[in-house]
Amino acid sequence: MTQRIHRSIDTPLRTGLNREELWEADDKGLIKCREVGRQRATRFPELARQCLAGELPVLGWKGGVSRSLKKLEKYGSLKYLAQWQGLRGEDLDVDLAKERALTCARTAMVVTFTPDRTKYFNQVAEAEA
Repeated sequence: MTQRIHRSIDTPLRTGLNREELWEADDKGLIKCREVGRQRATRFPELARQCLAGELPVLGWKGGVSRSLKKLEKYGSLKYLAQWQGLRGEDLDVDLAKERALTCARTAMVVTFTPDRTKYFNQVAEAEA
């Protein structure tokens, strides 16, 4: 079984799925996160513009940055990465077994999106740093 989740941006949004199908299936909810990103891009064009400019704005999942911290590196959720790809109008392309680092164009913070939840749940909260 592949660990890579890929879905074309041209694929229509899914409807009629229950919570288990949306969040507990093999994609671990990444398809739903990307779909939410696509919907938010329509409702919040400024947010989509920020993402297209390479910024990592604060979203509903760990990974966004509102300002630079003393430590210029942090971890984020793969769900953030999936939603960010949707906001950018990109295909969903996330590997459930690999980390992926992105640098925020606005703050220069490096965020490593990881499948290891302990890495981003155990870091100091942004407000406390």
